[in-house]
Amino acid sequence: MYLKKVDGPRAVTLPDGSVMTRADLPEPNTGRWVASRKAAVVRAVEAGLIKRDDALEIYEISDEEFEGWQSLVVQHGDTALKATAIQRYRQPEVDV
Repeated sequence: MYLKKVDGPRAVTLPDGSVMTRADLPEPNTGRWVASRKAAVVRAVEAGLIKRDDALEIYEISDEEFEGWQSLVVQHGDTALKATAIQRYRQPEVDV
């Protein structure tokens, strides 16, 4: 069996004790971002499985978009990433 050379670890242990590998990440050409895929990318970056810059490039997402995902996961958990729950967890905009 041939293993492709990759930068960084092939697997990491998450804070809940589960193991995440690169195979658990969404495909690079993902077109439909459901909450579980967003959460997987956030968990992978936080655990050091992939670098943040690499995730932004691979998945073609902006820094602001990733920050939004990350802050929602930290503050409210994975369910906050669901499209139907965004308005419930989104910070209200303040007019200046």
